[in-house]
Amino acid sequence: MDAPLVTVGKNAMVGQMRLSLDQTIRSHLITAWAPGELRVGDRSYEQSIVLKAGAEPHPWSAPRPSDLVLEDLSLALDLAPEILLLGTGQNLVFPDSAIYARILGLGIGIEVMDSGAACRTYNILVAEDRAVVAALIVE
Repeated sequence: MDAPLVTVGKNAMVGQMRLSLDQTIRSHLITAWAPGELRVGDRSYEQSIVLKAGAEPHPWSAPRPSDLVLEDLSLALDLAPEILLLGTGQNLVFPDSAIYARILGLGIGIEVMDSGAACRTYNILVAEDRAVVAALIVE
């Protein structure tokens, strides 16, 4: 026998488990990624962006991943993330280790991955209500 479902406003009870309506900011989730294009909500971007949940995407003049310096990440760091996701385009390219050291020294976590993986990780962290910023290279 299935447990009864009782709805109360935006919440529901199944047996003894409370379920709540997902309040994720869907308009700022990444809905698609392909080489040369990124979609946030229903808007497409063909250039690199910096993205934080609840804020409009910021165009980003990203250099080639191998040429990245800390100053290139100032827009992302100004958004005060707990975690910075750096998507390096179609391929994973690690930046200079000094960048890691400086960002970690600011008390910010940093994860570097190809942009497709960064998009998927961003959506998961936003759903967990984490203070995440993604700097995504679109090439």
